[in-house]
Amino acid sequence: MAASRCLYRTPVRATGAGFRKHAAVRPKPAEGLEAEKAALLERLERIYREGEEGLEKNKRVLFPPGGSGQGRPVRVAYQGVRGSYCQEAAVRAFRRCDAVPCCEGMDSAFAAVESGAVDRAVVPVENSLDGVIERNYDLMLRHPEVRVVGELLLPINHCLLGVDGGYSVKRVVSHPQALAHCQLRLADLGVEIEAVDNAATAARFVAENGVRDTGVIGSSVAGREFGLRVIEENMQDDSSNTTRFFVLGKEAAAAPPPSPSRTTVAFSLEVGTAGLYKALAIFAAQDVKVSGIQSRPLRENPIRVVDGGDAGSFTYFEYVFFVDLEVSVMHPAVEEALAELGHIATFVRVLGSYSLDS
Repeated sequence: MAASRCLYRTPVRATGAGFRKHAAVRPKPAEGLEAEKAALLERLERIYREGEEGLEKNKRVLFPPGGSGQGRPVRVAYQGVRGSYCQEAAVRAFRRCDAVPCCEGMDSAFAAVESGAVDRAVVPVENSLDGVIERNYDLMLRHPEVRVVGELLLPINHCLLGVDGGYSVKRVVSHPQALAHCQLRLADLGVEIEAVDNAATAARFVAENGVRDTGVIGSSVAGREFGLRVIEENMQDDSSNTTRFFVLGKEAAAAPPPSPSRTTVAFSLEVGTAGLYKALAIFAAQDVKVSGIQSRPLRENPIRVVDGGDAGSFTYFEYVFFVDLEVSVMHPAVEEALAELGHIATFVRVLGSYSLDS
C-alpha cells in the first residue's frame, strides 16, 4: 500500500431526497469551540489507534509468528502435487515460504491449517473460464475454524514443456482442462493429444524417463521443478485465463474499513431459495456492493417439501449461498446488513474479511 494513501475517510451522507439545507451559521462562544476542538482531537486519536491496531493484526495474519522475517519461512499448504499451479500460487502469495503439497485429497489442505501443521493454505475457488471450484466452497463450511485471510488472482500461463535436447514433439499430454484451454494452438501443431489425471505428475514422468517425443502442457513451475525446457509459453487460447485463490488461516484478518477490502459470507434462508431476492435487497438497502454469488446444496437438509394447498405439494432443493461483499466486515453498513439478514436466515457465517492490498 502506498505510504501516501489516506487510512481513514469519513463518509458524507445525503438526507432525504437531497442534501440537507443548513441554517445560517452563528458564531460559537470560545468555550464551545474549545470543547469541540477537544472532542475532535479525541476522535482523531481514537481513529488513529484503531487503524494501528487493525494494521498490526493484519501483519500477524499475513506473517504469522515464526514466519517470514522471524527465523523460518511461512509454512503454506497447497492442494495437489509439486509443479502444480497451486504451488505457483503459494509461492506468489508468500515469496519466502515453505510450500507444502497436500496430495491426500482436497480436504487435507484445510485439515493442515486446522491442526496447526501449517501457517497458511492456498486453495483455488474460481477460474475465469471454467467457473467455480465447488468442492472448496463445501470444505469451507466443513472446517469452521479455517478463515479466509486473503486472496490471490493468478494469471494462468500454460507452457509446453519438454525434455531438453529432445526430438520434435509428436504427442502432447495434460489435464483435460488444460487441453481444452489450448485447443486452437494444439490444432495448429497437429500433434497427438492425450488427457491425463495430473499434468504435474505427467511432467515429472516425462522428465525422469527422458521421454523425448512427448510434451506436457503445465506451469513454468513444473518445468523448473523437474528440469524440463519451456518449448512455448502462453499456449492458452484466451489470454485472460485467471484463477482466484483463497489464502486460509485460523486467525481472522482485520481490514480497516477504508482500505480496499472484501468480505465473504455464507448463509441459508428460512424460506429457501425463494427468499434470495430479500437477502440481496438487504445488502442493496445498505449500499453494500455484492460482487459475487455462488450456491451449493445444503447437505444437512437438502430437500424442502412445501404444501401448496389444492395444487398439492412442491419439492425444492435447499442451498447455501456464498456472497462476496466489496467492503470490510468492520464497516457499519455490513454490520447492519448482516444483523438484518439474520432475521430471515437459518444461519449466517462470515468466512473471512480481508484486505485486497495484501
